[in-house]
Amino acid sequence: MPPPPARDRFLTLLGDAVRGGTLQKLTLGKHRGADATLQNVFVRPVTLKAGAQYAFVWRHDTRDITKNFPSDAALQVLTSLIGSDFLDAHLFTAAQTAQLATAANGETRLHVRSAAPAEAAPLPASGHDRVKSHLIDPQSPWLRDLGVTNERGEPRERMADKYRQIQKFAELLHHLLTEAFPPDAPEAKPVLQLADMGSGKGYLTFALAAVLGERAQIRGIEARPELVELCNRIARDNGLAERLNFVSGTIASVPMEACDVLIALHACDTATDDAVAQGIAAGARLLVVAPCCQKELRPQLTAPPVLAGPLQHGIFQERQTEFVTDALRAQLLEWAGYRTKVFEFISTEHTAKNLMIAAIKTRPMGNANDDDAARVRALAAFYGIRRQHLAARLQFSLSLP
Repeated sequence: MPPPPARDRFLTLLGDAVRGGTLQKLTLGKHRGADATLQNVFVRPVTLKAGAQYAFVWRHDTRDITKNFPSDAALQVLTSLIGSDFLDAHLFTAAQTAQLATAANGETRLHVRSAAPAEAAPLPASGHDRVKSHLIDPQSPWLRDLGVTNERGEPRERMADKYRQIQKFAELLHHLLTEAFPPDAPEAKPVLQLADMGSGKGYLTFALAAVLGERAQIRGIEARPELVELCNRIARDNGLAERLNFVSGTIASVPMEACDVLIALHACDTATDDAVAQGIAAGARLLVVAPCCQKELRPQLTAPPVLAGPLQHGIFQERQTEFVTDALRAQLLEWAGYRTKVFEFISTEHTAKNLMIAAIKTRPMGNANDDDAARVRALAAFYGIRRQHLAARLQFSLSLP
């Protein structure tokens, strides 16, 4: 006797997960229904005053609609959508993931994979005999696909520092996101729009997707097409393509849509300024940047008399340029309506590029404070700075009145 069709087997798995209370999330993609504005549907269990239900988020081009259903009604709705209005369905439970793909001709394929156990991972090369829980599961298949971990979920020797960086980044972003978007805030959004400018091989972009889950729609922007292709393939292979995609382009050239969070890590020289300016223009509430190669101001740097001697040394001049560049960026962000934090991203033992600037929007830029503007101009004047890329992008004059 032939096995049941793939769709029937998927619906059986879905029904068992719903009735057994093991469903963690479900995503529906490749919409082909009558409503051209509808993109995806995301489903997750929620506990309400009325009891256990399933929250459906219907994502349209310009809005999201949320509806809650009890289990039987949720199954009826999903049965009518899967394989008809939506050609792709991804089911996630604690024990397994299942993907149903429906071709345009009606042919269906089902892929079921056992979920890796969510165990606490030992802190790699820590020198301490203890176990530390991480936000990013070391057994995550995308870590293996990116070459960070092996088949056992252990960091590869040459990637141990990158593994630590990913875990540290996840912890930092978790705290910053909670601060910028409190879950109990009256204006809380069900889905956040994120942009990772200069995403590279996507290590930290995938970490964002892991931290936020279905709370986020993430776009990675990268100039190298081969990395864009690689990251999109890994996102598809791991069932993340509905909420994580990569596009080819430079930070300055890719048009920015409205976004809630902008990340730019190790964007070289003035590319960091372009990213920050893009984020401000797009209305981002949270900006997170790790500047790199701060070269723009070095030719302009005029040493105050007391520093003229030390700054004859190249290494001091380089470090002073980095300080002045990033201090100006932080103060310009405060002028633009953001509360800033500047801190060490990860120990210099693991990377020299470790300065991070995080900024949370607290007021519109149109309500700029004259004192903030005066502080920016005073700092620029002290070092003889007349031009700076972020100031120019924000149309802020560095000249003293």
